[in-house]
Amino acid sequence: MRQLTLFFFYLLACSTVHAGKPDAAKVSLSGQVTEKGSGIAIPGAEVYFPDLRTGTTTDVNGEYTLHGLPAAKALISVSMVGYAAITETIDLATVSSRDFVLVPSVTEMHDVVVTGTSKATEMRREPVPMAMVGRGFLRENASSNIIETLNKVPGVSTVSSGPNISKPYIRGLGANRVLTLFDGIRQESQQWGEEHGVEVDQFLIDRVEVVKGPASLIYGSDALAGVVNLLPAPSVPAGRLRGAVLGNYDTNNNGLAGSVNVDGNNGRFLYGGRLSGKEASNYRNRYDGRVYGTKYNEKDFSAYFGLNRAWGYARLNFSLYDNLQEVPDGSRDSTSRRFTYQVDEADTLRPIASNDMLSSYKIGAVHQHVQFYRAYITSNFNLGDNRLSADLGFQRSIRREYSHPEYPDLPGLFLSLNTFTYDLRFHIAERKGWSTTAGLNGMLQLNDAAQGTELLIPDYHSLDIGPFLHVKKELGKLDLSGGVRYDHRKFRSDAMYMRLDPITGFEMSTEADPMDSTVTQEFVPHAQDLSGLSGSIGAAWNLNDRLTLKANLGRGYRAPSAAETTAQGVHAGAGLMQLGDAELKPEFNLQEDLGFFYNGTHITASVEVFNNSISNYIYNEKLASVTGGDSLYSPEGQDLPVFKFRQTAARLYGGEVSLDVHPHPFDRIHFENSLSLVIAENRGGGGAIITDSTKYLPLIPPLHLVSEVRYDLRKQVGLFAHMFFKVGMQVYWSQNRFYSASGTETRTPGYTLLDAGIGSDVVDKEGRTILTFTLLGSNLADVGYQSNMSRLKYFEDYPENGSGRSGIYNMGRNFSLKVVVPFDVRKKSNSAS
Repeated sequence: MRQLTLFFFYLLACSTVHAGKPDAAKVSLSGQVTEKGSGIAIPGAEVYFPDLRTGTTTDVNGEYTLHGLPAAKALISVSMVGYAAITETIDLATVSSRDFVLVPSVTEMHDVVVTGTSKATEMRREPVPMAMVGRGFLRENASSNIIETLNKVPGVSTVSSGPNISKPYIRGLGANRVLTLFDGIRQESQQWGEEHGVEVDQFLIDRVEVVKGPASLIYGSDALAGVVNLLPAPSVPAGRLRGAVLGNYDTNNNGLAGSVNVDGNNGRFLYGGRLSGKEASNYRNRYDGRVYGTKYNEKDFSAYFGLNRAWGYARLNFSLYDNLQEVPDGSRDSTSRRFTYQVDEADTLRPIASNDMLSSYKIGAVHQHVQFYRAYITSNFNLGDNRLSADLGFQRSIRREYSHPEYPDLPGLFLSLNTFTYDLRFHIAERKGWSTTAGLNGMLQLNDAAQGTELLIPDYHSLDIGPFLHVKKELGKLDLSGGVRYDHRKFRSDAMYMRLDPITGFEMSTEADPMDSTVTQEFVPHAQDLSGLSGSIGAAWNLNDRLTLKANLGRGYRAPSAAETTAQGVHAGAGLMQLGDAELKPEFNLQEDLGFFYNGTHITASVEVFNNSISNYIYNEKLASVTGGDSLYSPEGQDLPVFKFRQTAARLYGGEVSLDVHPHPFDRIHFENSLSLVIAENRGGGGAIITDSTKYLPLIPPLHLVSEVRYDLRKQVGLFAHMFFKVGMQVYWSQNRFYSASGTETRTPGYTLLDAGIGSDVVDKEGRTILTFTLLGSNLADVGYQSNMSRLKYFEDYPENGSGRSGIYNMGRNFSLKVVVPFDVRKKSNSAS
């Protein structure tokens, strides 16, 4: 933390030096944005340089001015709701004025992405399969956490452990195979756990970019299946002070949420912050009533400080996340089917949870306390026509899982993970259509697991280092892209010992003592050096303004996680005994992608197919007893199933089809549809015999359809502006392809969910927004269903109970109301130096 702060103030000192000297490289750009045909000015249009992280909006006359820009080539994006965006590269050394003419459009395919590529790129010119959702999608498809909102993105699904715990899956792969980024910085927070969510303030996120394929070339290990990049809003224009107060209420679990933010830019410095909080009682559905153990209480804070200069930019960011989270275990009374809860260590008799307990906000004694601290700096230095970017970060993840109801302040599992990340990239100026980036990134991790009464994984430290080279060539309408990377991980874990604590009577970590018979060794030292080669090559061919063809071949690499190689203990949050395997090898995959994209005046369509072959695929298998039935571990009277990580060869294939229709002459109507399919086969290996119960992989989403009709009202009606109405449905077919060995998974019936929504700005007589409201309804028919991607489906003490049902069902009908009250102050700005 101290080193990051010192480095940032070093950058400030550099900027002060620049401010006192003439700078020949400093230029300005100005112009006007108008509408094609009518020629009228377009106020509020966004003019933005994504690689420079600077931009502005047009004034009432459609005019804009940007100061302090480098005299170099840079990608610019000009966008406005209801118009087709313009994306082009401008040579700022020779151009000081540029006007833009936007074409009215109800379709859009000129999105600029910064994920999975070495620099900002128009998405239709990037061969790697990608998806992007903006603030409009996030507003109209809100959920209790940002990851769950992505369920409607074609090719993306989530594994959930309740309403506030979700993990992203891309084309059937998740956990440590999908790398989650925040603002381009990798998120490291014990993500190997299926009930370990993504620790981020959902109200910070302005848009999300998803790479649907191997991204190891740019990001290294853990990006074998793809990347989810959670991106905050860009900085406000110079001379502006903006903010908002937000409130949200969910009817199903009485969820309450609030957030307030302030963002400013005085022309020399950028600054801002956000404070958020949310809490909820237990959610409910038609079969289970209120589900005991699904309450949460989350608090978030973030702040940033930055600057833009002709030499580049720098941003210093801080955030903290604090969440008290219950996780259900499915315990019920065998007769009434009502939920019960643990009251003592013997756990021989559980009382039934009362109605007051089920509807309260108070977090129970058995819960998780997750804290996540992050500080990082992103910087960019303009070196003539070349650029050097440097991103440095520090994260600390603290996870306490309280499992002793008679000792509510004593954590069972206590994990503290410190992670230092680095990402250095040198961008060579474009020459004759060639763009080249050489980079080096990785991380250093230090894990402390010795502070709880239970040991699941040992203390360890690991170092990742990965140099890479990425090259792109533009040949008119054809874009070629490719690169190569080499990764190396050095992993070392420590021996660990346990003995009884004479005060509490629970086990505690201790030093080795050969003379003390009460000291037992829980972990032996483990050392592992892993390496792998990854890369990709692909092409995007824009035949014309409407039709694009893409093809890509990517090889990914993933080193086994610490849990997969070293785990040996009870994971109370997951309700199982977990065993690792020190002999696991790195995973490698080879994925072929083909894509067809059409962007017409009234129709947008795409067809994407993929084939993904994985060697050394790691999965978690429930073990069988030698006497028949499940292998059980029974500490203190609890019967926990035993799981162990295995390896096999695997193949996943499928694709996504999307169709968005705007029927003429009703262009404001959006009829959006997408169909996603993943088939995942266990190909065997290591002497394993494939049977009917093992021929498929676990946690694979079924065929599913997302369909929605939305109407955007162009005209203002009284005080209401930018109004939308929508109705939609999600159809999930039965999942008959599942890993059934030892009861790991069971068949999941299909289901259909209905949703609807309405939203609008409320404006004053001058057209200024007073507030924005959004009312969304989900599962309107109150369908009782179980997603095969929900871990709660298998939380059941009495599978044979006479009801015909087993496990916990997903959330029932819910209405969500969000109100945002913004403010926007124009201030006199100082020109950046």
